[in-house]
Amino acid sequence: MSNKKKIVLMSSLVLLLAATAVFNFVFANSSTVTSAEGGVTTANYFTTYRSERTTTRNEELVQLDSVIALYEVGDEKYEEATAMKMEIVSAMEQELVLENMVKSLGFSDAVVSVSTDSDNVNVFINSAELNFDTALSIYSMMKGETGIVAGNVIIMPVYAES
Repeated sequence: MSNKKKIVLMSSLVLLLAATAVFNFVFANSSTVTSAEGGVTTANYFTTYRSERTTTRNEELVQLDSVIALYEVGDEKYEEATAMKMEIVSAMEQELVLENMVKSLGFSDAVVSVSTDSDNVNVFINSAELNFDTALSIYSMMKGETGIVAGNVIIMPVYAES
């Protein structure tokens, strides 16, 4: 790939990243619901979390794409960037599956965060409280789907009025 093509590609990726940041700022400010006290309500917690997670992941993927574009197939940095990109995509797919599995237990909303650099899974459920049976059901799902150990699963109730 010629230097001119690399420069055009990198410039395009930087512009795309800037546009993503602007849209994130605009959408985050327009969708924030404030309560009478002036704080953000928990009803928007799940939507905001997903939006921020998606924006962050998209920025990471754009950066990895720019690294991939700079190097040739077989180069160590190319292979590293490709592997990191595949890990992020895999985590995104796994989070979607796990969120739907948790929702199948009867929760109106749930967010699952799978770490790409450690064996941690965080589960946030829309519930006023968390009892032992519910926690055990969620843990069993996480263990069955991901194979992680008990100490690496964190389940937190976040009550959001529907």
